[in-house]
Amino acid sequence: MPRMISRLPRFIFLTLLLFAARAVAADGFVSGFEDLPLAPGLASVPDAGIAFDNPTGRIVVAYARGTVAKSAIKSFYDTTLPQLGWAAEPHKASYLREGERLTIEVLGRDGSVTVRYSLAPK
Repeated sequence: MPRMISRLPRFIFLTLLLFAARAVAADGFVSGFEDLPLAPGLASVPDAGIAFDNPTGRIVVAYARGTVAKSAIKSFYDTTLPQLGWAAEPHKASYLREGERLTIEVLGRDGSVTVRYSLAPK
């Protein structure tokens, strides 16, 4: 019996660690998007966006905040989005895929940014 008691704190710690890992993984994507990852250092702003479907396609607007450099966010999406099938539009902060346009606007200054993600039919 004493041996079981000494294992109990370790079990509780591991269980809490598992739940924390799941919470982080759930926030790894932009709210309203199934496959749009959050750039490192950003967290979704809950209940700040909109999402709906209409006859011409879906419209989604979501926000994230963080203490990241603007250049790091741009670099992350320039590298990641083509791997997910998005093609960058030259000289714009937007990407095209399957009849949709994704626009990523980084507002604020380095170290305190808000990112606005908007998706609309092309």
